[in-house]
Amino acid sequence: MPFDRKKTEGGWPTALRFLLLLVTLTLGGLDRVGAQEGAPGITQRTVFPAFDPNAPACSPPPGLNKVLGYVQENDRDFLQGVDHGLAMAARDRGLEYRRVLAQNDVAKAVEQIQSFLAGKVGGLVATSSDPAAVSHSLQQTIWSGAFVGTIVPPPATLLLNAPQYATGKVLADAAIAHINARLGGKANVVLLTQDTMEFLAPRFEAMRDGLNAIPGVTIVADIAPRPVTKEGGFETMKTILLANPRVDVVLGGDAVVLGALQALRAAGKDRPDQFLGGIDGEPEAVAEIKKGDSPYKASISLSSPVFGYAMGQFAADWLEGKSVPQAMDILPIALTSSNMAQYEADLANPAPVFADPVRRNTYLKMYGNICYDTRDRYVNFPWSSEQK
Repeated sequence: MPFDRKKTEGGWPTALRFLLLLVTLTLGGLDRVGAQEGAPGITQRTVFPAFDPNAPACSPPPGLNKVLGYVQENDRDFLQGVDHGLAMAARDRGLEYRRVLAQNDVAKAVEQIQSFLAGKVGGLVATSSDPAAVSHSLQQTIWSGAFVGTIVPPPATLLLNAPQYATGKVLADAAIAHINARLGGKANVVLLTQDTMEFLAPRFEAMRDGLNAIPGVTIVADIAPRPVTKEGGFETMKTILLANPRVDVVLGGDAVVLGALQALRAAGKDRPDQFLGGIDGEPEAVAEIKKGDSPYKASISLSSPVFGYAMGQFAADWLEGKSVPQAMDILPIALTSSNMAQYEADLANPAPVFADPVRRNTYLKMYGNICYDTRDRYVNFPWSSEQK
């Protein structure tokens, strides 16, 4: 459901609950959960060396529970895949696993992170529709000695990012090849962006760079749906079609592009020669690609169960006093009929992928080293392996 600041929970409007929570923290709520101010982390852009799996071990964090928590932004398939991977890793490493769903409610996400902090969880993975709003709570969790993993925004002891420009370029190149081969070099294009999240902006910069170089291409809409869900994509596309009834190409994250496909079908504007392409490799997108005659032609996979499993494994390592990566690339994979079967097997059971360095390296690339004793060097800047 869309994020609605007028929606109430327990009789209090969401925005008011968020304000009251911030006031509580400011006036001394931190003492209640025993958190203390700590190091700011690495705040300047830094290039990390390759991860050294043989780095010396250090101390296991004292006083924390062998619990892996997951604050999940919403229930879109990409984040459900993270949940699947985390749950499997926790089971394999003997950790208790607890997942909570924020449903795009920022105040609720902050409350849930604070609850995990109070419960002395040893590992936390968190996503949020408003990274700035949860950043201080994540810092508190790091200061407590816990492992903290995030997907794209800092702060984190292990920050995951895709090489965003390369990810967008892979999708744009596939769309351009289709435009030239099937549409005579001409197309009306819709970009459903996430430019409101600065960390994802390079993927859409890559799309614009590629598409603007084609004389016959017109970008008729370049807009960020709110929220970034299937429903958000559906409503945004409905509005776009009022002004632009012919759309040939739609690019964005899988969730919003699937919503756009739904809107095209509802309006009778879908065609087999269209190119709809997304990023995330969500199951519904994969199912559309398998149909063969669907407008949905491509999805760039970021393999969320695989990297979710890796984060869970590294959380367990951290609790044992081992050194873990500071940053990790999620490598984009263009799904094709030739690799679909193996890809789906890897998503269902990521454990063998993680155990096999060759297979793991097709999905992930790791950088830097950090452990409990060096946690003051957590990542607190928008890390990317890309220079562009």
